Amino acid sequence: MADSRAAALLEAARKRGQMSLSEYASKQVLAAYGIRIVREILAATPEDAEAAAVALGYPVAVKACGVGLMHKSDLDLVALNVSDGPGVRAAASGMLARVDRQQLEGILVQPMVRGKREIIIGGLRDKQFGPCVMLGLGSIFVEAIGDVAFRLAPLDARDASEMMRELKGRRIFEAFRGEPPVKEPALRDILIATGRLLIENPAVHEVDINPLVLEGAEPVAVDALITLVAAAHESANEGGKRQA
Repeated sequence: MADSRAAALLEAARKRGQMSLSEYASKQVLAAYGIRIVREILAATPEDAEAAAVALGYPVAVKACGVGLMHKSDLDLVALNVSDGPGVRAAASGMLARVDRQQLEGILVQPMVRGKREIIIGGLRDKQFGPCVMLGLGSIFVEAIGDVAFRLAPLDARDASEMMRELKGRRIFEAFRGEPPVKEPALRDILIATGRLLIENPAVHEVDINPLVLEGAEPVAVDALITLVAAAHESANEGGKRQA
């Protein structure tokens, strides 16, 4: 059975005609499935963003947040390691000036996550195979490195463990450059939950958790994007299920 909180967020997006969720809403869906996300506050004004930074603790990341705001770094809509109030206000003000207010959901403020290792977890509704889950290394370099593993959903603990072992860079999950070994059950649970999210919510087309930072031994989702299938495509899928 689909999580009711996630289903409500997805249904609201569909009713608004969206083809994707904002970063904030995407992570709320992940959290509903038990995936640990970075602490964050969605602020409406530069002053609110500063108050959020004080509450969360410096240094912080400041991001423009809204539906359709993808590749935010390329658009100068992300400021990292901001260490004081004037810096937060300046970053937020600049983003508010550069983005159409109708496109903007707010300014997202997050504490900087300290971790040397970044991975990506994705979910895709493949036309031929159905829901699939991907694990890869490299954050923004995942396409260049190509070190990925796939499984069809639903996954069990054995599937998730095998995906970790298949990566060429699997040593990253062990004690590495002063970092402790990853808590494998936590990472396995995220892979399994991503498959569940796809299976239980036919409206979801893709799930992109990138990066998933290993903060010490704990994996935490720092950025995420969920895209939705076209209404006609979803109706066709549901019709096929009913006929079956």
